[in-house]
Amino acid sequence: MISIVVVTHNRRELLRRCVENVLAVTSDLTRQIIIWNNASVDGTQEYLDELDDPRIEAVHHHENIAMNARRQALELATQDYLIEMDDDIVEAPPNWDEVLLNAYVDLKEFGRLAPFLQYDPTDTASRYLKYLREELGGLPLKVVNGIRIFEGNPGGGCTMISRELYDRVGGYREHRRYPYWRPEIPFERRMRKLGFRSGFLADLEVRHAGGYTEPPMAKRQYYRYEQKLRRRKDRVKRILLAFTFVANLNDRFDWFAPPAPPYDPTTYDPEARKAPSEAGAGDASATQ
Repeated sequence: MISIVVVTHNRRELLRRCVENVLAVTSDLTRQIIIWNNASVDGTQEYLDELDDPRIEAVHHHENIAMNARRQALELATQDYLIEMDDDIVEAPPNWDEVLLNAYVDLKEFGRLAPFLQYDPTDTASRYLKYLREELGGLPLKVVNGIRIFEGNPGGGCTMISRELYDRVGGYREHRRYPYWRPEIPFERRMRKLGFRSGFLADLEVRHAGGYTEPPMAKRQYYRYEQKLRRRKDRVKRILLAFTFVANLNDRFDWFAPPAPPYDPTTYDPEARKAPSEAGAGDASATQ
């Protein structure tokens, strides 16, 4: 039924927590776990080779190809449903994969679905989701087929898609210049053109252990490239929104998100605000 793909590089301790606390508590529906080791030199290869879970297939690549590994790893998956997972997802409830699959099957119009991240003030990813909901009004709560969804792009941290849809969209692409990129972003755009939506399950949470660390040079280069593109797009948006009729139509049809101030984790104080679940409680009557 389910193949899980994890890409890792020099994060043996985080990977160990992912294996022991997340992958090990999956249900029998997960029949294949591919762990792609991007040329780690911290003992990751030795750790993986000692694991005795017959579902785990370790792939030791000779080079760190970063996020480009996702495409190659997903090509090895054999099951009908795929979950791509970061190696710093370190806690999950028992049978979380079954809960995710059951919701995915019921939500026919949702092409990609993920658990929400448990809020942790030391975790940059969950802090950002809190900022996105509370400051920008993103990830609105919807109730679809009786299932509570925070609708929006769930990224690639712990995200399910069917093999059929993944192949129909054309799979992930590789970036020749920037291996540390976000392949799920262009994939999400292509998928949405086919009429599918994405989101997080509001009532299923996993824990992400991503505190701030200095990114490698290759990742910083991609971030600068991404920021340059964002500034260029924001300039065009501001020009368009200066026309009142365009701004009114955009409010009505939600063509694009208006430019927003850059997210600064050092100045955003989520403790001064309500938790995402509390903020969304008033939306419980929302519909699809």
